[in-house]
Amino acid sequence: MSDVKDNEIQKLSQDEMKKILKDTRQKLAQQQQLIKEKKLPVIVLVEGWGASGKGTLISYLIRDLDPRFFQVVPMKMPTKEERRKPFLCRHMEHIPESGKFVFMDSGWMEETVFDVVDGKCTKKELKQRLSDINVFERQLVDNGYLVLKIFVDVSKEAQNVRLQNLLEHKDTSWRVCKRDLDQQEHRSKYEKAFGTFIKATNSEKAPWHVIDSSEKALVELQVCHLLVDGIEDAIKRNEIPVEIPENPFPLVQMPKLADVPLDKSLTRAEYEQQLKAAQKKLKKLHNRIYKEGIPVVIAYEGWDAAGKGGNIKRLTSALDARGFVVNPIASPDVHEKNRHFLWRFWTKLPKTGHVAIFDRTWYGRVMVERLEGFCSDNDWQRAYNEINEFEKNLTDWGAVVVKFWIHIDKDTQLERFNEREATPEKRWKITDEDWRNREKWDQYEVAVDEMIAKTSTQTAPWHIIQSKDKMYARVQALNVVIDAIEAKMKDCNY
Repeated sequence: MSDVKDNEIQKLSQDEMKKILKDTRQKLAQQQQLIKEKKLPVIVLVEGWGASGKGTLISYLIRDLDPRFFQVVPMKMPTKEERRKPFLCRHMEHIPESGKFVFMDSGWMEETVFDVVDGKCTKKELKQRLSDINVFERQLVDNGYLVLKIFVDVSKEAQNVRLQNLLEHKDTSWRVCKRDLDQQEHRSKYEKAFGTFIKATNSEKAPWHVIDSSEKALVELQVCHLLVDGIEDAIKRNEIPVEIPENPFPLVQMPKLADVPLDKSLTRAEYEQQLKAAQKKLKKLHNRIYKEGIPVVIAYEGWDAAGKGGNIKRLTSALDARGFVVNPIASPDVHEKNRHFLWRFWTKLPKTGHVAIFDRTWYGRVMVERLEGFCSDNDWQRAYNEINEFEKNLTDWGAVVVKFWIHIDKDTQLERFNEREATPEKRWKITDEDWRNREKWDQYEVAVDEMIAKTSTQTAPWHIIQSKDKMYARVQALNVVIDAIEAKMKDCNY
């Protein structure tokens, strides 16, 4: 701690302790303005035993803070609907905007430990979940967050006394739940689960701090110091570029866009016949994925005027309207800009058995944000690995992930731009931004080639769709989706 060491605290008088606490609280209140200026988002995760004083500790920490710039999130066990999304989804939803605090009363630790104790999480699932949590926390820190993780410890004897005191009074007995009593009865089982979790997720970038709750004033002082020091360290750390890791994902070798032929086409009769057959097949598969609880994520990227909208329309025509959503992705709004760049996509993921289609995607980070200077070089260079990790999380969850680059050449784009401007009912489709992007065609082509090369993983490969003939592109995309779903069905023996 910055002002006083642990072994010195025991020697302090009550008056000395009160003064240090007051000074530390004042410093924390002053730091709130500093994190706003430095745009530092702060997550304080408070985990621990039942009746250990987690809620009291959070109330103490926020007492002098401006309530406009923090949020307290009490995380209960997930609902049935929440369990139909990836494990981390509901936790990612609550991360703070830049310059704000989020205090979490329990979170991904409690949920995991309780699932382990209740037999809802196999050893294989636990290993995967712990890996996902480490990636989640590391990505947050790499993207500028402070993640402070506190575990409030209490002995079995002290916990029992606190629970009995709460149960003796009608105004406090409601605070004791079945889980608290179960922790008392099966203490060793919970100790093992908590210990395993802490050991597996205690990283250099997001370490655990285990606090003995036996002395209230000491707990408050320790945690205040951890938070004050953590904010100072995070501000300094964020001034240093993050090291770009080697790509650990097996990749599928892909051609450069310039080497992709654009000579495929269909006659109107061939198109109508093949489209009808493919849509009929996909309609049946939609019923099957709903029955088996398989989520499907379809990502569309491509050149302006390549035909993404018409492609999506033919795809969704084969789906039950109750089982899919199309997410049109525009420039991020202020709340989205102030969070991890993947946050707005985590919040739009489908439930099991449903389909989520993204009309433009998280790949904006390594294309438009890269070329227009909306993020730093370190941000977009690091994003390839972060995107691969995100997509691996989806496929490990059980999702089918299909990624399309809808491809045309420069001359075809010009023809379509001119056609849109000359056709009143299509004129809304062409903007000044489209023309500006066209001027940077060569730069975008370099960025897209690099994007495809670095993110076409074996579990989430890219599919470059020839779209000089829109009819051919629509049928081709439908068939790719069908093949991906059927492959998933086969792998799962459905």
